[in-house]
Amino acid sequence: MCYPTPQELGLAARALADEHPGEVRLRQAGTSRAGRPILVLSVAATATATATTTATATAATAGPVGTAGGDARSVLVVAGAHANEPVGGATALSLARRLLRDPAPRAGCGWHFLLCADPDGADLHRTPRPYSLLDYHRHFFRPPGPEQPEWAPSLLPADRLPPETLALTALIDELRPVLQVSLHATDLGGTWVQLTRDVPGLAEPFAKSAAELRIPVENGASDAAGWPSPGPGIFVIPQPGSEAAGAFHPEDTRLSTWYHAHRYAGTTAIVEVPMWASDLVDDPAPHPDPRGALRMLAARLTADAALVGAARERARSRDGDRYGDGPHPGGFEDPAAAPLLRAVDWTLALIPRITVEWTGAGAPAEATAAYIASIDAFGRRLSLRAAAMLLRVLRAEGHPAAPGLDRLVTGWCEEFAARFGARWIPVATQVEHQSRTVLAAYDRLVAADRATGRA
Repeated sequence: MCYPTPQELGLAARALADEHPGEVRLRQAGTSRAGRPILVLSVAATATATATTTATATAATAGPVGTAGGDARSVLVVAGAHANEPVGGATALSLARRLLRDPAPRAGCGWHFLLCADPDGADLHRTPRPYSLLDYHRHFFRPPGPEQPEWAPSLLPADRLPPETLALTALIDELRPVLQVSLHATDLGGTWVQLTRDVPGLAEPFAKSAAELRIPVENGASDAAGWPSPGPGIFVIPQPGSEAAGAFHPEDTRLSTWYHAHRYAGTTAIVEVPMWASDLVDDPAPHPDPRGALRMLAARLTADAALVGAARERARSRDGDRYGDGPHPGGFEDPAAAPLLRAVDWTLALIPRITVEWTGAGAPAEATAAYIASIDAFGRRLSLRAAAMLLRVLRAEGHPAAPGLDRLVTGWCEEFAARFGARWIPVATQVEHQSRTVLAAYDRLVAADRATGRA
């Protein structure tokens, strides 16, 4: 099993809709900046236990296929929000097929799958079956924050939001999902879940799935630094006004599309699964010197970024810092150069802000070994991603700086894998864990609503 492309996702979804015309619908929810379709696959609700059993009543309960219609509730699953995290599309298809085989979660609930939130980005990240971290980074792409569908609202004014974001928020407005699930992945590490509201009881089935599938639980995820954690690998995003420390990112999480579902009393779960696993991120032992470790990691990240920055300056002398203008952006003939360079520059600009956080007064005096390992991995991937994307541009142009940067990327990938004891998680296993977690989140959310009288 490999990661499907947006085109393959569309073909598979069309086949599924053709096979189940009364239950499944494929439609276009929007168009990307480059004109690619943004597709939604919907699996209709079945009648609830209290509904009448006549065909007419069943149809009235379910509503039109692929719409909120008469569904008592809706679930929206978002795949491909980050171009470099391609497992989500495979999980979405797997979940749709599972719901057709076992319709119990569809009782009074329609399920909707945004197959690829960023088809343009996915087209630039071309690694369907990576056999190593180096292979994964050979064709790496991750757009800058303002161009990411989920994060754009936290970084841009409303009149500058990209069409991918507008398609996603319009879909949320239409469906009013009781649960939105965003499917994400990490290159190397463990699995964890971020929640905009707590889902009581989720920690148990999540941990059970991870253990059965031999996926380490990331207990100190850098993305969720300082957030409340009701169980291992489960993190609840702090509410407005909270004094909890935030993650080292420039975005305000609460302005992202994750919180758009809150307008309709919905909850969002972000499910992360690793491509390569490392047991280092599952170590709850206290770290002997967190602040010393963070100072060391900050110094290394600064030095690594300087190496990439020097190579970028050599490229800048050729492109004149004009990428994005004219038929050949910045003098580069490869049309991929413009988005790649925007991403490189955004990443390099982000790094100094992160190192200041790591070495500032707010750095933790106490932390687990898992947390420091997660920060270590986060810093490595920042400089590595910038270097890998810059290398794609330089190699395509035959730039003289390309061979040296190639050696740097190769060495960093090998060091990253060796330091963390990288162990490949088969795509099918990644998909299975995400699928189980999505279904468990919905099951526990419905149970909690019943207990409080909301269901």
